[in-house]
Amino acid sequence: MDHHIPLASTDSVRLRGIWSSFHATLKRLLVSDIAIRTCEGMADIFVVLYVTNVTGVTIPRYGILVAVQLATAILVYIPSARMADRLGRKPFVIATFLCFAFFPVAVVLAPDFGWLVCAFIIGGLREIGKPSRKAMIVDLAQHNLRARTVGLYYLVRSLSITPASAMGGLLWRIRPQIPFIVAGVIGIVGTLLFAATVDENYAGR
Repeated sequence: MDHHIPLASTDSVRLRGIWSSFHATLKRLLVSDIAIRTCEGMADIFVVLYVTNVTGVTIPRYGILVAVQLATAILVYIPSARMADRLGRKPFVIATFLCFAFFPVAVVLAPDFGWLVCAFIIGGLREIGKPSRKAMIVDLAQHNLRARTVGLYYLVRSLSITPASAMGGLLWRIRPQIPFIVAGVIGIVGTLLFAATVDENYAGR
């Protein structure tokens, strides 16, 4: 879906021109996405260490948790994409961002294996809005610059979240639970930014 964004000038082949062609809503989505991926980067790399070393879950049982997460992701991916086409994309992106925020917190708050299963189901539900978010990125890109726009979007996001794992490691040294809680807070902030700044009219349907 195109939003009649004016065509970029000939300097659009350069990064500056491509960035200038970004729709304002796409830039807002990018800021929210960076916050969410920072949340993910701070905590996800330490989940296996926390679950096995801190809570004492065995490696085979951790494998079960990962299987639960992957199965959940597979089950929700296609149905959520179809529902988003009918109901609108914004609620699904909000849902996926919330799951990114809740997952690390759910892991550290889980008192036993059963609750860890619930936490990893939340981890799998992070895929519920992934098709909607990707569709928004493509739809908001200027049609003759879509490939380069998507490439620059992910380049900026990847560079921005590079320090996340190192930040998580520093916080882990203070106390293992801290990077998970901080990640959850950052995830909530990213979700609120998206909900408040991205207009439903541009979220697409």
